[in-house]
Amino acid sequence: MILIKNGYIKPMEGEDIKNGCLLIDDNGKIAAIGANVDAPAGAEVIDAQGRLVTPGCVEAHSHIGVNVEGPRKEGTDYNEKADPISPHMRGIDAFYPQSEYLEAALRGGVTTACAGPGSADVVGGTFVAVKLVGTCVDDMIIRDPVAMKAAFGENPRNAFGGNKKMPYTRMGVAAVLRELLFKAKAYQQSKDAGENPKFEMKLEAMLPVMRKEIPLKCHAHRADDILTAVRIAKEFDIRITLDHCTEGHIVAEKLAREGFPAIVGPSFGSKGKLELMNKTFATAGILHEAGVKVCITTDSPVTPLHYLPLCAGLAASDGLPMEEAWKAITINPAEIMGISDRVGSLTPGKDADIVIWTADPLTTIGGCAYTTIVDGKIVYQA
Repeated sequence: MILIKNGYIKPMEGEDIKNGCLLIDDNGKIAAIGANVDAPAGAEVIDAQGRLVTPGCVEAHSHIGVNVEGPRKEGTDYNEKADPISPHMRGIDAFYPQSEYLEAALRGGVTTACAGPGSADVVGGTFVAVKLVGTCVDDMIIRDPVAMKAAFGENPRNAFGGNKKMPYTRMGVAAVLRELLFKAKAYQQSKDAGENPKFEMKLEAMLPVMRKEIPLKCHAHRADDILTAVRIAKEFDIRITLDHCTEGHIVAEKLAREGFPAIVGPSFGSKGKLELMNKTFATAGILHEAGVKVCITTDSPVTPLHYLPLCAGLAASDGLPMEEAWKAITINPAEIMGISDRVGSLTPGKDADIVIWTADPLTTIGGCAYTTIVDGKIVYQA
């Protein structure tokens, strides 16, 4: 067992504990948290010496491990680009745990990530939620699948329209997606009625979406694309997340009424394409103020994953309340991905994924992990 003592503990669910303790059991779970915690004899003791203690950060939208940079650039496996409708692909099949960016993420205090296909295809396959420690992805999974990727706007248009292949327009993107959803709905109804339809792998892959077991993960930057995603979700009665949501601040009140969560970012970096012209770190705060559940994304490798806390801090500096900025990289993404029973807060019974920080990374340049713990094991020590 491990006892962390003398920490400024920010549990994300409940009040901060200014000088608290946290006990980790032998199964890698959080056993107790409070101002005073009794530890059994022989427990390893970590003195946080007043440092900030939080849950490991959670990234809700990334391509880490799937888009491998550097000398293994040939491993850019995140965009198939052969068929705009590819729901039967699985991000887990392209995940490379030996990517150096996983270790960097742990140094940056990020312990969990949702990873999967890019946005070239209108429907690109499933995302998986993983711990960022391990040599075999099958042993790193928290939940698979966690979402089905869909994309609107420039990316699928550029990937296919340049070859005069549908989708060539935004109307084409929506039409291709609707056709798939109509077919998937009919396939689902036939199966549910016991009619034993002819097996179709693409439609089979869509069943978790049609049954609301996982959301359609909608890459959408421009306000019109965001609202098209909402319109289609309502037409087919499916769950969605609004990923990137770059112009979400323009339609914030509308999105709040619709009730779908927003995964905002990457807001750091250049406005590299037309649909990013209204990109701003203020988006997250405006959406939160309107009543939208918000989390922050780096879209790694667009912004390296270890800068997730920095991006939350920049959102806080542009209007997102500080407490909400912390939630936007911990409990909110965990809830949106359906894995909050295991990660996202320091709650007894959850996985002991914990970061002791050198300084508050949302307010201090250079603040990074002093100690990173995953499943009760120290995986990084400064």
